[in-house]
Amino acid sequence: MRRALLKQPELSEKFIVSLLLRNIALQQGICDQLFNHSEKRLARVLLKLARLSTHTRVTDTKVEVPSHKTLAKMVGTTSVQIAYLMRKFRKLGLIDYNGGLTIKTGLLTNLVLD
Repeated sequence: MRRALLKQPELSEKFIVSLLLRNIALQQGICDQLFNHSEKRLARVLLKLARLSTHTRVTDTKVEVPSHKTLAKMVGTTSVQIAYLMRKFRKLGLIDYNGGLTIKTGLLTNLVLD
């Protein structure tokens, strides 16, 4: 790998950029875990899922429904807490379950920015 990075400047640049992006994401995750409550962390995770499924920003994004256990691991809380928050988000109109999980990205973004 060292030889390839020394001989191929384009590969070296892409590798360094990917390392920096990963480092930034890790730092954001640590700060998020330390300073934000689980409701805001879940909103961020759902927004990330919505943006992974589409290249353009749209108001509503339908994604495959992840399990509460999976979401709990991503958010850093319990699946019981995730179930509670998902019910709360549905009642507030931030998400909808109709043949999948529909994430209302505009509304969730407002929750994250508050």
